[in-house]
Amino acid sequence: MKILITPTSLNPEKQPELFYKLNEFADELVMNDKGRPLNEEELIPLLKDCDGFIAGLDNISESVINSCNRLRVISRYGAGYDRVDIEAAKRKGIVVTNTPGVNAEAVGEHAFALILSLARRVPFLNNNTKSGQWVRSTGVELSGKTIGIVGLGAIGKVVARCSQSFNMKIIAYDPFINEKFCRENKIDALPLEEVLSKADVISLHLPLNNDTRHLINKETLKLMKDNAILINTSRGGIIDEEAAYEALVDKKLGGLGLDAFEEEPPKDSPLFTLDNVVVTPHTGAHTQEATNKMGQAAVTNLIDVLSGRECPFIVNK
Repeated sequence: MKILITPTSLNPEKQPELFYKLNEFADELVMNDKGRPLNEEELIPLLKDCDGFIAGLDNISESVINSCNRLRVISRYGAGYDRVDIEAAKRKGIVVTNTPGVNAEAVGEHAFALILSLARRVPFLNNNTKSGQWVRSTGVELSGKTIGIVGLGAIGKVVARCSQSFNMKIIAYDPFINEKFCRENKIDALPLEEVLSKADVISLHLPLNNDTRHLINKETLKLMKDNAILINTSRGGIIDEEAAYEALVDKKLGGLGLDAFEEEPPKDSPLFTLDNVVVTPHTGAHTQEATNKMGQAAVTNLIDVLSGRECPFIVNK
């Protein structure tokens, strides 16, 4: 049995017990030596003879899936699976699994780190101070401000909890809103347009699909308060980056925090020229605790499917 493993944070040095388990189960493990997610051309030859695939943020297209004659399972290392052609996998009889909820604390805390970085202009002040300047910059306090959480799932709930600690008013939109959670945590559940128009800080926690692609665009940006802070730690395609750049230059948006991009890794983005943009390389889930939990869940899902055992985390039944 042959397994391909591509997540860059899943490696034998950091998680030896997991790799001992995989080596006991499989005859051969193939690792990603590129240090980044793999594209279509790179995946096809690697997956040719594989029975299982623990997948990171690779682009697993229909062409990739159709080239796999032995592959039985794609075990996503993470909750999102928008980069996997789910229908093509289903047609080919390949099971796709994910690891929902295990990285919620990590991503939620990372979203809040981006909020604080922009509210107090931490990266800008850090860079200037280290370069020998003594530039004072007036930030904003979060206490008393309104945060709009778009997507109140496991990660959105962590952001809500952090927001409560900063004495923020919380409003939220989710097409499947948990009204009991909202009542218990004093969260106002509102339509999307109201959340966008009333929030001082907006944090996005949505899957990427046909309904959410470019949800934040030229028109929805116009709904936002002047100088609002926008955070995205979910999927890059949710924000139209060109429209966001224009809103930042026009002083409509006060700040933008991104851990996800329309193209990853991004190349020559004009957003990188702006002081009120803070970016990280899709690393919200990369804490010691979260990577351990994601690794354990992804390996368990893979072995369960290949062993014919029941797996509760199949996304393409």
